[in-house]
Amino acid sequence: MDLATLLGLIIGIAVVTLAVLSGSDLTIFLNLPGFLIVVGGTFAATLIKFPLASVFIAFKLGVKTAFINVYENPRGLIDISIELAGRARKEGMLALEQVEVTNKFFKRGIRLCIDGHALEVVRKALTSEMELSIQRHEEGGKIFRGIGESAPAMGMIGTLVGLVQMLSSLEDPATIGPAMAVALLTTLYGALIANLIALPIADKLESKTEEERVTKELILEAVTQIHSRQSPMVLADILEAYLPDSQRGQSADEQDTSEAAPEASK
Repeated sequence: MDLATLLGLIIGIAVVTLAVLSGSDLTIFLNLPGFLIVVGGTFAATLIKFPLASVFIAFKLGVKTAFINVYENPRGLIDISIELAGRARKEGMLALEQVEVTNKFFKRGIRLCIDGHALEVVRKALTSEMELSIQRHEEGGKIFRGIGESAPAMGMIGTLVGLVQMLSSLEDPATIGPAMAVALLTTLYGALIANLIALPIADKLESKTEEERVTKELILEAVTQIHSRQSPMVLADILEAYLPDSQRGQSADEQDTSEAAPEASK
């Protein structure tokens, strides 16, 4: 579970709700016609912009990315790579089966090496999988950013609809209030959907896409060097280029200990 997303939503909703309750009743901010204009119009505009299948995949991907935190420790991947490289040099590729690899992308690359495929085949297979995965994440980010752009526009359309209804029935005071509610609340709904949900999820997709790109590039380099029977020490030097300076030269256990030390001192 990605606690940052959950906390952000809870805090955002709580702040808006408290601001509403501090000066009025919450029910006056609930307007079904205005909500339908914004949500329905935004969904329709999204379907016009993007293919139907891509939209539903993006929704699923966005929810998964926003609320499920899947993190691969680069230091741990480097340690496993060093172990695999040592076994490959001493005992051959078949010995790699004895090492447990949990990362699916890494596991596939090692399986291709064990099966005896040429380096070009291994690199092409892994590169294609990496690029397609990154492409799906980027498409998801574009769709959520499109939702973030369409929602305020639909809110403005709802505002215009409410104003037209209000101006067309000025002789009946009873209709002015509901029409004005639609006019103002649709803008509020559009701004909330865009700035509290769609755009933050798009930004999170982009950041996690970049994180995934770096992780898979590290794995691709590791598999390439293991296939070439590279020395574990040389492999460590090559792969540590993917780490920040503060994490270089540490094992995964040492890194966990160094990260836990400041927390223990608090």
